[in-house]
Amino acid sequence: MSELKNDRFLKALMRQPVDRTPVWMMRQAGRYLPEYRAVRSQAGDFMSLCKNTELACEVTLQPLERYEMDAAILFSDILTIPDAMGLGLYFETGEGPKFHKPVRTEADIDALEVVNTASDLVYVTDAVTMIRRELNGRVPLIGFSGSPWTLATYMIEGQSSRDFARAKTMLYTQPELMHKLLDKLALSVIDYLNAQIRAGAQAVQIFDTWGGALSHAAYSEFSLAYMEKIVAGLIRHYDGRDVPVILFTKGGGLWLEAMADSGCNALGLDWSMDIAAAKSRVGDRVALQGNMDPAALRADAKTIQRQVEAIMQGFGSGSGHIFNLGHGITPDIDPDHVKVFVDAVHNFSLK
Repeated sequence: MSELKNDRFLKALMRQPVDRTPVWMMRQAGRYLPEYRAVRSQAGDFMSLCKNTELACEVTLQPLERYEMDAAILFSDILTIPDAMGLGLYFETGEGPKFHKPVRTEADIDALEVVNTASDLVYVTDAVTMIRRELNGRVPLIGFSGSPWTLATYMIEGQSSRDFARAKTMLYTQPELMHKLLDKLALSVIDYLNAQIRAGAQAVQIFDTWGGALSHAAYSEFSLAYMEKIVAGLIRHYDGRDVPVILFTKGGGLWLEAMADSGCNALGLDWSMDIAAAKSRVGDRVALQGNMDPAALRADAKTIQRQVEAIMQGFGSGSGHIFNLGHGITPDIDPDHVKVFVDAVHNFSLK
């Protein structure tokens, strides 16, 4: 593997000194970019794009051609694991992901096999290998997965949901069944992320998009416990380097201390969290990633710059901050506004 020319993202994750605050964006390879839309049109549909190694590599690199990002993130989807389990992932325009065969009964869960990435998801590891080669040491590559709880919500509901009625019903009325599903998913995520690390991912992030929908006790038992299991099972040193792990629970501001105890290296913060408060609570144990509201990118340049500056002032001096949005960038954002955002991070971090 080529020598890494820009390692400030990895250093910041380990809370080591850096020359400036590193920056990347969740969903940075996405529909807000016209060049992405052109490639997606060429691929035919979203999953065909994910499964085409060359095109997945191309769109992963697109934001790096426009912006001075400090990391690339694998272009894929959090729902590749349930798709590999045979649920039949598909996408309907304007409605998001859906499954042909949702998981509703004990028989459904018993029929699920733990994913073997080497045979079931080789298109993902092939993409990681090609992206890492094409990056040629320019910036590190992030691998990722959905968390077991978040994957389970989609698998049980059969699609995205506002209230997670079916998933929460199973959680409260058949908790042993929910645990059986979550355990299979945790083992699958461990295999999946370790395969990405072996293929070339230099850091990994676990997206717990719907953890914040749970009660305090349920979050600990049904979400965090399984992320802790994953963190304990991951390869943490590979190819001569530490492999940092980022946990991101949307709506997880109540549980930062418990998340920091998981053994991860960094916590992603959503936009509802005050970064100064987060730093005072857990900044001595983990790096912090975030956390500008993606909606702020719809504003004018001065507003975007003010938002960036406020977050950087909130974090203050010292190492351990990776600038990001508090969730993924949305498709309606003007790409020029992203340049304002990235440039502002660079400018304010050098002051």
